[in-house]
Parts: sequence; C-alpha cells; structure tokens
Amino acid sequence: MVKNEGKDWFYSKKVKNHFFHPKNAVINEKEIKEFNGYGNVGNVKCGDMMEMWILVKDNKIKKCKWKTFGCASAIASTSILSEMVTKKGGMKIKDALKITPKEIVAELDGLPSIKFHCSVLGDKALREAIKNYEKKQK
Repeated sequence: MVKNEGKDWFYSKKVKNHFFHPKNAVINEKEIKEFNGYGNVGNVKCGDMMEMWILVKDNKIKKCKWKTFGCASAIASTSILSEMVTKKGGMKIKDALKITPKEIVAELDGLPSIKFHCSVLGDKALREAIKNYEKKQK
C-alpha cells in the first residue's frame, strides 16, 4: 500500500491530473494509422523516450497522439502539449513551432526545476513530427 497516495507530491494539481489521466496518449496501436506526421526522440539524461503522431489538415494540427517511456513530468508535459496544439479546431503549424518548454510548464502551473528537462521531450517530439509531415508534403 502506498502511504499518502501522492498527496505529498511537490507537483501542481494540473501535473498530477495529466499524469494520472493523460490526454491523447496512445492506448491502442490502431489509433495511429490515420496520422501524417511522426516524431521520435529520447533524452539520455533521464532515459525517457517519446513518440508522437500528428494529423495535419488545412495547415492545422487536428490530432496529436503520443506514447512515452517517461516520468510523471514528461507524461504531464506531453499530455498538456497535445491539448494545446489541438484545441479550438487545431493550432496552425507555424504557431505550434513557437511553443516553448517554458510555456508548457506555465500551462501546467509549474514543474520542479530538477524536472524541467522532461518538459522538452514532448516539445522535441512535436517538432520532429512537424518536420516529418513537412518532408512528406514536398
């Protein structure tokens, strides 16, 4: 039995919510067949790996799915990032490329400074997925 069940965590409520209930995470491999951009990155510092799939239509990111072998901070950061780029009918690619890890962390109401490096994992995977999408368009 886990004592306190995470009540003493030094994470914000948003981080805990996105960790325990991640948004847009790949549950079934069948979910990723309709996507037209793919990114795969890893962070050797903490051993995290991230895969991301995007569906772009009319120059907007309509869907964003991801899968990770990562810590709570990486999961929460990518979960909220996937919501940021798909809300209101999808974010334009040029605007998605402007998102910074600091903005992701701010959207989560902060992360412990020792976990900030985890917030870049989703950001880097998104950039790779966009690169992959753009390469396919040429």
